[in-house]
Amino acid sequence: MRLIVTRPLPEGERTAIALRTRGHQVLLAPLMRVEAVAADLTGQWAAVIVTSANAPGAMTPASVAPLKGLPLFAVGRRSAEAAREAGFTAVQSAEGDANDLLRLLAERFAGSSAPLLYLAGEDRAADLTGELARRGIAVKTIVIYRAVTTGFPPALMAALEAGAVDAVLHYSRRSAENYLAGARAAGLLDRALSPRQICLSPQVAEPLAAAGAAGIAVARRPDEAALIELIDRP
Repeated sequence: MRLIVTRPLPEGERTAIALRTRGHQVLLAPLMRVEAVAADLTGQWAAVIVTSANAPGAMTPASVAPLKGLPLFAVGRRSAEAAREAGFTAVQSAEGDANDLLRLLAERFAGSSAPLLYLAGEDRAADLTGELARRGIAVKTIVIYRAVTTGFPPALMAALEAGAVDAVLHYSRRSAENYLAGARAAGLLDRALSPRQICLSPQVAEPLAAAGAAGIAVARRPDEAALIELIDRP
């Protein structure tokens, strides 16, 4: 199939490689780039939380060093892998979404006195900090990365104009919104909505459905393996 991958680098490149090994044609068209945000992470923490691979990916060895021995809880497999790659040694994955991570943390840290450190992006879909606070668990949220919109790349415009796209992969709600905004600005909204829209979660699919996309498929789990399973389904 002729696929568009819109997620930021370097994760987008990982996805493109995985899809090409399956015989698909892939146009990598990131609609955002991830920038690190300088932050003071000093403190006495019970554990570290990440809900995106972008968080450990934005850290330097110096910023990881004082935290790497702490338990780190990741929302899913890829964010857990990124944490290990960054140097964290005690990593556990919730193997799901923010609700799965919330349940895991609520069980593990009920009654804990030391706060958890949430390494977050500027834009967050779930209020993990608030939900844990309602369960009596203190969390300090520190922003260490931001996603910056980059605009519609010319290669993506050309592919849509030529009708040379079978499906578009969407990994975040914001990326889906950027896809729609770029298509509108380029006068290509109808063409952008024509391919199959393959989404990581119902939240990612919402803006596409609201814009009138008919061929929407949503992964049965919020991870890349489940999303890729959808590609070969009729």
